[in-house]
Amino acid sequence: MQLTFHTLDVFTGVRFGGNPLAVVLEADDLSTEQMQVIAREFALSETVFVLKPQNSTHTAALRIFTPTREIPFAGHPTVGTAALLAHLRLRDVGGERDQLVIFEQGIGSVRVGVRLGSEGQAFAEFDAPKLPQEAGVLPPVERLAAGLGLIPNESGFENHRPLCFAAGNTFAFIPVISLKAIGRAFVNLEHWASGFEEQGIVGAYLYTRECVHTTSAFHARMFAPMSGVMEDPATGSAAICLSGAVHYFDKFPDGTHKRLIEQGYEMGRKSMIEITSIVAGGMLETVRIGGRSVAVSEGKITI
Repeated sequence: MQLTFHTLDVFTGVRFGGNPLAVVLEADDLSTEQMQVIAREFALSETVFVLKPQNSTHTAALRIFTPTREIPFAGHPTVGTAALLAHLRLRDVGGERDQLVIFEQGIGSVRVGVRLGSEGQAFAEFDAPKLPQEAGVLPPVERLAAGLGLIPNESGFENHRPLCFAAGNTFAFIPVISLKAIGRAFVNLEHWASGFEEQGIVGAYLYTRECVHTTSAFHARMFAPMSGVMEDPATGSAAICLSGAVHYFDKFPDGTHKRLIEQGYEMGRKSMIEITSIVAGGMLETVRIGGRSVAVSEGKITI
């Protein structure tokens, strides 16, 4: 059996930047075990398998795998797969094209708006299927810092402190005092488990207000070694949760708040994630994630 696959770079408009993604089409006949093996072979943060939807009015069902496990939802697979399927559907239509795609994922239905441009580029944006919520208590900052190769007083800035948030996937959010400190962080496996894995989280998301670009609101890094991802170039599902963490500390006024998150710079894969937070009555009402993607390759995989 041969299946068609495509790769894209997501949360960037430049090839070989952003977060790479593999998408395997017409994967209905694959078993879960085969999907996991293929995802391990691609060895990317996530590999998506596209299946026929249960609801015929939807575009597709998606199953998303890291190199070590299946996850119910992820941001860059949602953005990249939406861009790819919209392009395949409208590739014979010239000029700018808009498309709405609806995915069935483990977390539920996700509606994605896509604007296709020229030369394989696209912008896709979706409302988070779940709003971020606090999710558990983290160990003392000394254990967290040890797992990240930092010293305790480098964790935290202003009133921001470490906490857990979830929106389908659970992350530990670690505010870091400076761009220099976040650049020195690494996965210290000797102390990682006691700081993070015992909490049942996907990974540790570090963020600081000091940024490379003046247009960015936060500079971020994300480590998830137990999911087979030592560091992720761009993490859309964590960015959704970040909006909850930032609102928790900064208390956005009612209205629409747009922020740009830069990530992947330490890996040489510069990524930009757009977050829109809508607040009403002091509560986070909607979180919208968006970003560009660009096609890189396509081929056949033999099973």
